[in-house]
This record gives sequence, C-alpha cells and structure tokens, in this order.
Amino acid sequence: MRNITLEELLEAGCHFGHQVSRQNPKAREFIFEARDGIHIIDLEKTKEGLEEAGAFVKNLAQKGGTILVLGTKKQAQGILKEEMKRATDSGTEGLFLVTQRWIGGTLTNFPEVSKNYKRLKDLTTRLQDDYAKQGFTKKEIGDWDKSRAKLQVFYGGTSDMTKTPDALFIVDTHTEHVAVQEARKMGVPIVGITDTNSDPLLVNYPIPANDDAVGSLKLIINYIFDAWIEGKKEMGKEAEKAAKKEEAKAAKEAKTEEAEKTEAPKEKKTVKKAAKKEEAK
Repeated sequence: MRNITLEELLEAGCHFGHQVSRQNPKAREFIFEARDGIHIIDLEKTKEGLEEAGAFVKNLAQKGGTILVLGTKKQAQGILKEEMKRATDSGTEGLFLVTQRWIGGTLTNFPEVSKNYKRLKDLTTRLQDDYAKQGFTKKEIGDWDKSRAKLQVFYGGTSDMTKTPDALFIVDTHTEHVAVQEARKMGVPIVGITDTNSDPLLVNYPIPANDDAVGSLKLIINYIFDAWIEGKKEMGKEAEKAAKKEEAKAAKEAKTEEAEKTEAPKEKKTVKKAAKKEEAK
C-alpha cells in the first residue's frame, strides 16, 4: 500500500468538517479545532483511520471476500463509477456498487431483494433472445425494456451478489444511516467516511474526513480501491504459488511411483536367482 502523507490529505481538503452546530458529540475525538464556526478534522486521525481501513480491505480481498460500496451523493457517484471500472478492467472480482438509492432489506432481507436480481437477469436475457420475443407485440417488448431499465438503475451494481457481502464501504455514514443499521444488525463490518456530523462508533473502520469535497472523496475512494485491487493481486499470486506447489508434489509422486514400478521387476529377478541357487544346492 502506498503511503498517504498529511500534505496530500490537506491539499485534498480532507480536514474541513461541518459547521460547529452540526457536530455529533461522539466525533469529538477526531476534531482538531473550530475555526470560523467550522470544525477542523485532525488529519493525523484521518491518516490513521484510512490506513487501518485500507489494511482491512486489502486483507479481505486477499482472502477472496466480497465488499459492497455505497455512495449516493452526487459528488461521489462519478468517482465511484470510474474506480469501479478501473477495478473491473484490472480483472478483480467481488466488488459491488450502489450509487442511486439504498434498497431497504438489501442485507436484512437478502432472499427477497435478490428476486429482483433474478428478474433483471431474466429480462436482459429475454430481450437479447429473438426467439423469446416471438409472439409478443412491440408494446409488450417495450414494457419489458422499461422494467429492465428501471431495475438496472437500482440493482445493476449488485445483481451478481449471491449472498450478503462480507463488508460495506460507505462514503457518507450519516446519510446512509439505514445501510449502517442493516450492516450492524447482520454483523457486516463497515468501512466508512465519517464527517463531524457522523457517529464514528457505529463504524468498524471509521475514516474521519470531509465527505463533501470532491478532492477528499477522490483521494479516499482511490486509496480504498487500490487496497482492494492490491489484495486481489496478492490472492492471485498465492493461488499461483499453491498451484505450482501442487504440480511439483504431483510430479514428485509420479516420479516415485515410476521408480517403484522399475524396482519391482528387479526385486522379482533377485528373488528368482536366490531361489535357483537354493535348488542347485
């Protein structure tokens, strides 16, 4: 993992919190001072939280886990989509994304919500199959497409989830309080950007930072995605090493077996010679 400096965090504007009047009392330990009615976040704590979160995400990826990324703020949506594309292009798996609206029950009622994932896939397949469209009017097919488009907006980034994710990365834990509640109820670890109006005690890996400024979001989101990509690469290297080890083991066993087969006839000949000598005596 690359080293994040305090200068980088400062230049990105990670230190600007909310107005003093909007402070969550439980965020006090992450506040450095108040300046002109605005809270200033302690960047030492930001750096510490970001590195801990990155280490957790990297380790999760290395173990083959899954993570659901949630960020519905307008200033975060574009950044998240770009990072998701970068991760996908690098060949990493296990990442899911929500940028529109958190669907209640995504974690607490997964079997029911996952029915919409299946419906989205079924409609997509049906619309691509000319044979399946035979016997239906243009209006009916058009209705299918409208339904598919609507489902795609809300479920497109999570439709490949087959189970509850192993962790959540939330851009704004205050705004996404419903998702935070669901994750805590289901025991799903949370990595989250916690501004001065958020309760960091609800988050397993809080990153105290400005959750509104584009520069702050870009730096933190990029770091977390880097951690995931790096973890997946490490997993790939470990899998490759394990495969080579198995190949070497199999080759050694085959060689031993071949040697045993070669030795067996020799032993038989030796036994026969010994028997003949005994007869001659």
